[in-house]
Amino acid sequence: MRAYELMVIFDSGLDDQVIDDQVKSVAAQVVARGGAVATTDRWGRRRFAYEIDHKQEGYYVVWEITGDGADLEALERSLRLADEVVRHKLVRLPDREAARRGLFGQAEPAASAG
Repeated sequence: MRAYELMVIFDSGLDDQVIDDQVKSVAAQVVARGGAVATTDRWGRRRFAYEIDHKQEGYYVVWEITGDGADLEALERSLRLADEVVRHKLVRLPDREAARRGLFGQAEPAASAG
């Protein structure tokens, strides 16, 4: 298992209910592919530094997840195809940072420390 951070920017023109449904859908896709969602951090609506697809702002959500990289490729593909998603970025966290954030639980850091 590896730790990842996933940021998704949803179209700010969407209703709050649609954004909530999309957030739940992303979390469900992670779990369905054998991963686990550690945290979900909603940053809310923020203005872009530059215009993206003729939009000035988006709704930001950041997840900390654990799983296998191969399983997350399908998730990335679905995010690329989703009309509600303006941008997304999936980044693998270094093991040291993931352990600092407590994403591996108690067993993983102790095993890697010894």
